[in-house]
Amino acid sequence: MSFPSTVEAIAISKPGDFDVIEKTTLPFPKVNAGDIVVKVEYAGVNFIDTYYRKGFYPLKELPAVLGKETAGTIVALPSDESTVNHSVFKQRNYAVGGRVAVDFLGTHATYISVPWKNVYPVPASVSNLTAAASLVQAITAVTFFEESYHVKKGDIILVHTVAGGLGLLFAQLARHIGATVIGTTSTKEKAEIAKANGADHVILYPVEDTVQRVLEITNGEGVHAVFDGVGKDTFDDNFKLIRRKGTIVSVGNASGAVAPFPPLKLIEKNVKLLRPTMNNYVYTPEEAHYYGTKLFDLISRGILKIHVFKEYPFTAEGVQQAQRDLTGGKTTGKLVIKVSD
Repeated sequence: MSFPSTVEAIAISKPGDFDVIEKTTLPFPKVNAGDIVVKVEYAGVNFIDTYYRKGFYPLKELPAVLGKETAGTIVALPSDESTVNHSVFKQRNYAVGGRVAVDFLGTHATYISVPWKNVYPVPASVSNLTAAASLVQAITAVTFFEESYHVKKGDIILVHTVAGGLGLLFAQLARHIGATVIGTTSTKEKAEIAKANGADHVILYPVEDTVQRVLEITNGEGVHAVFDGVGKDTFDDNFKLIRRKGTIVSVGNASGAVAPFPPLKLIEKNVKLLRPTMNNYVYTPEEAHYYGTKLFDLISRGILKIHVFKEYPFTAEGVQQAQRDLTGGKTTGKLVIKVSD
């Protein structure tokens, strides 16, 4: 089929503050033989977008298109014979006109061409809006609970910033498993949202001592695991509230990167520490298929409920505001960009 000669995209020409985000017109992306071409309808906004925008994570070249989470409709399938004969490709039942979600860097654009492995078929029971709002964070929640620390019935876990998009999914999934969730958040309003989504105890960190409250709730033992998307500001306290042989999962860097520290810090309680990335849990087609299927099953069954905080326009100003809102700590749930109809 013929494609448009150009696409509209959200990009940066240099790292920096919010104002480096711009909307630009670019040539239609190169279509490799193993790619699926997608017309994008929605794009999800994530903290990792801000890390790339600020230069905290390096980009291979500039200018660069931002974003790594989208949903839309397939407009072209791979031409490579080995790809279309791959067992997982066949299992996924891709078809032109089929709805999909995509996890691939540099995809906040009107059309994208991406490796098929990163393209997740969306079932009829899930909308494109929900797919774009769920893919990255929900697969992160599912993979981290299964592989970073295998959360089990009866566990007590701590989730920092529990009222955010990822935090709410952690809470919902933990409730389904039968674990007890202690969460931290900044306001009473956010605490109520967190409780409605499965958090058993919510600590207001601006006015409460998180370490003291966790130890009170756990009768001095501490939690089995910590899922910490804050980073620098909460890292040291995690060692005070984790139990012996507990696991600290460093999920993100909202307050900045954790400073270097000696491995001897782990000795006192035989603590395990991980800094995983979701993409290394869905590295192979088989892994991506397993977790994608599991994710959309959890959503279809109502176990994971995706909360969209706000839709933003597909403009430089719209994306700038979305990143401001996300990093400003005033949002709950997911932020989404409406790219096209």
